[in-house]
Amino acid sequence: MKTPRPRPANGPAPRGELADLRARLAAAEDTLRAIRTGEVDTVMVPGKAGTQVFTLDGAEHIYRELIESMNEGALTLTANKTILYANQCFARMVKSPLEQVMGSSLRRFLSAADRAAIKTFLKSGGRAGAKIQVRLLAGDASMVPVRLSIRRLPGKARNRAAIGMVLTDMSESLRQEERLRALTQRVVLAQENERGRVARELHDNITQLLCGILVRSQTLADQLPEANGPAKATAVVIRDLLGETAEEVERISRNLRPGVLEQLGLVAVLRAAGTTFTKRTGVALKLTCTPPTLRLADDIELTLYRILQEALNNVVLHARARQVTVQLTRQKDLVQLVIHDDGVGFDPEHQPARRKKSDRLSLLGMRERASYVGGSLSIKSAPGNGTTITVQIPLSPATKQKNPARAVNNQFKPA
Repeated sequence: MKTPRPRPANGPAPRGELADLRARLAAAEDTLRAIRTGEVDTVMVPGKAGTQVFTLDGAEHIYRELIESMNEGALTLTANKTILYANQCFARMVKSPLEQVMGSSLRRFLSAADRAAIKTFLKSGGRAGAKIQVRLLAGDASMVPVRLSIRRLPGKARNRAAIGMVLTDMSESLRQEERLRALTQRVVLAQENERGRVARELHDNITQLLCGILVRSQTLADQLPEANGPAKATAVVIRDLLGETAEEVERISRNLRPGVLEQLGLVAVLRAAGTTFTKRTGVALKLTCTPPTLRLADDIELTLYRILQEALNNVVLHARARQVTVQLTRQKDLVQLVIHDDGVGFDPEHQPARRKKSDRLSLLGMRERASYVGGSLSIKSAPGNGTTITVQIPLSPATKQKNPARAVNNQFKPA
């Protein structure tokens, strides 16, 4: 008997072996084509317990053509997350050949955290069409963010399709959000630069001119004889009006760009803002700061101050409140600002049409400012129950304390 000669490790495969491989590949392609075109409604999946036969319920040819033409990924799974059917779009998402996707487990394309999230969602009995956000692990080890819609399919047999999924690639959407966020940051920087410029003009020019006129009006009032009573009284009134005007211009200058923010920090500015708010509106404001000498990075301090400004402005315009409480706290790697008023409140989901568009945009502006420094803002309100605004900003090692050398601070000079 002749012993077959072994094939070299790097040598070409024998013709018979190549033919066998070609035949197996052709069979696999025929199977996939048959599944996609509706010629078969079953899939055989090998496993530890042997080969299992699964049925693809309701996968008529016309619907499969529709699914294949979708720009979204589509999956049909068994109860244990085996992929019975996947369209080409899903295969492109995970950057894997379709023949390697079908018959494998969905867990292969998910991180441990996302597996747990989907499992918890399904256990909680998520309603039909409900969506969650996950990231797919692609064949090239990249992560693809997707929005996943899940629908349980009828039938409870273990060898039937149990779950349908539609997956929308969110990569471009997230890139657009990043571009929008970067644009918002540039707008905020430009806005703060312009506010700083106007504040300096008011403080250095207008206020100085008003103070000069005030001094001259005081001199005029002193020089007028008592016998000229009406003229002297008029000069005194003009002097008082000029004094009030100078104070108002100085207040506007401080609101545009408070120099004390850089000099004394956020807590001092919040106290000053609270005192001014109560004096101007008559609404009591209680401020609590923990720790009382909290200092943060310049951009975070400015963000929290601007949000407080906008929130107090909304209280004046809409809340009809009698008291406002403000709490600023530092909890490990998180700073939190809570602003609560006992006013009339509103429904955040259905704002009345009578509210101006600019008022609705102010809420969006506060959220954008919080997002600008990596934080979040939530609004809790109901008609008759007041409004609570909560801002939370995580603190990285670089933002845990004030850093005068930050480039952003160099663009903002105190008024």
